[in-house]
Amino acid sequence: MAKTPAAASPITGSLLFYTTPEPLSRDSHNGLGVSRMEKPFGFARKAHVVPLTVAEFTFASISFPIIFAGPDYTPLGVLGINQGENLFVSEDGAFTVGGYVPAYIRRYPFVLATDDKQERMVVCIERNAEIFVDRATAEIPLFEDNGEPSEYTQNAIKFCEDFEGERRRTEAFVKLLKDHDLFEMRESVFNMPKEDGTFEQVKLAEYFAVSEAKLNALTGEQLTKLRDNGALEKIYNHLTSLVGWDRLIAIASDRTLQAPVEAAKA
Repeated sequence: MAKTPAAASPITGSLLFYTTPEPLSRDSHNGLGVSRMEKPFGFARKAHVVPLTVAEFTFASISFPIIFAGPDYTPLGVLGINQGENLFVSEDGAFTVGGYVPAYIRRYPFVLATDDKQERMVVCIERNAEIFVDRATAEIPLFEDNGEPSEYTQNAIKFCEDFEGERRRTEAFVKLLKDHDLFEMRESVFNMPKEDGTFEQVKLAEYFAVSEAKLNALTGEQLTKLRDNGALEKIYNHLTSLVGWDRLIAIASDRTLQAPVEAAKA
C-alpha cells in the first residue's frame, strides 16, 4: 500500500471531475468519512466522454463507442453525443442499469496526481465530493482511530495504483498502433429527417479509429504478434464498439421525444 503523503505537496494541472484535489493526509482529513450513496454518479452527469484504459475495452465495447482523440490518441468512452450530456447518468446520479461504468468514474473521488515538481505521484481526494461527510456522521472513516488508513481508504488507494498501471499499459498499446500506422480519421454522422421527407446529414463527431484497411494490409507475422500480445483482441473490441453510435443516437432521440411529456407532468 502506498504511504499517505504529506499535505504540503502542491498539485497543479486539471483533471476531469476534479476541481480542488488535495493530497490525502491524516492530519488534514482525519475528520472525514464516507457516506454510502445509492446513486453516486451525479458528478459525471455532464461528461460525454471519459478516458478508458485498454483493459476496459472488452467490457466497454458492449455499452458505448470507444474512440481515440487528441494528439496522444487517448482512448475515450463516448457516453453522449452532445457536449455536457451523459446519456448513461440520470439527473439523480444513477448509472444506466447494465451499462459499463468506466474505471475513471469509479475511482472518484480518489486520484493519483503528480506534484508540481513532477517528482512523484501522490494520492489525492476531491475534498468537495458529495460522498465525503463529517466523520462523526460517516458510515466509514477515512482513517482509523490509530491514524492508519481504513480498509476503505486502502482499497481506494490500491484502485488508483492499479489504474495508473493500466494507464501506462494503455500508452504502450497506443504506441503500438501508432508504430503500425493503423490510425485514420473518421466521422460519426446522423441522418436527421426533415419535414419534406428528406434527410439532412449531421456530423456528430470527428475522431481517430483503427483503419480496417490498414489492419488487413499487415503481414501475417505482424498480425500474429498483435494476436499473441493481446493487442488484436483489443483492436477488434474497439472496432466492434463503433456500432454503439447508433445506440447513443437512439437514446438521445428517445430523450428528446420524452422531454415534452416529462415537462407536462411537472
